[in-house]
Amino acid sequence: MPLQGVRAAILLAQKYEDQEFWYPYYRLKEEGAELTVVASRGGEEYLSLHQYPAKSDRGAADVNAADFDMIIIPGGFSPDYMRRDDDMVEFVRDAAELNKPIAAICHGPWMLCCTDALRGRRATSFKSVRYDMINAGAIWVDEACVEDGNIITSRSPDDLTYFLPAIIRAAEIYSGGGFRRKEAA
Repeated sequence: MPLQGVRAAILLAQKYEDQEFWYPYYRLKEEGAELTVVASRGGEEYLSLHQYPAKSDRGAADVNAADFDMIIIPGGFSPDYMRRDDDMVEFVRDAAELNKPIAAICHGPWMLCCTDALRGRRATSFKSVRYDMINAGAIWVDEACVEDGNIITSRSPDDLTYFLPAIIRAAEIYSGGGFRRKEAA
């Protein structure tokens, strides 16, 4: 199992996009990663856009970004709820400052807009989020999946077949010391 020993946090809030949460969750488990579902509060159930429940393991105030090797931020409308929670934002900001791999899909990059992680980085998202990303300093591009140092972004569930291999590659090469940030051209 290539990701044996990798500790990944996957963020959760109400109205998450089903495929963007469950596909990474199960694919990373298949590869041997240890997944922790982090939400505003631990032990609570959150409903997806299609009313499918998922339960959080831990609350954002009770976790430390240093204890994880990577962070995954699914989309749907959940990032709009996540970014209203200072502990969730701080968790993502801390992971970015530690240069941990952070993978965000669809509306997930909204969470990165709350940090300084996008400044000078190539990134993508669902189209409606692009101006927020540009205002946060990103170089927004319309591509299926964009990898820029430790930041991995993707547009929608249609791009999951590009997004997941990028996440797995990042987890495989992450050595605890972080990624070297690429300078913007």
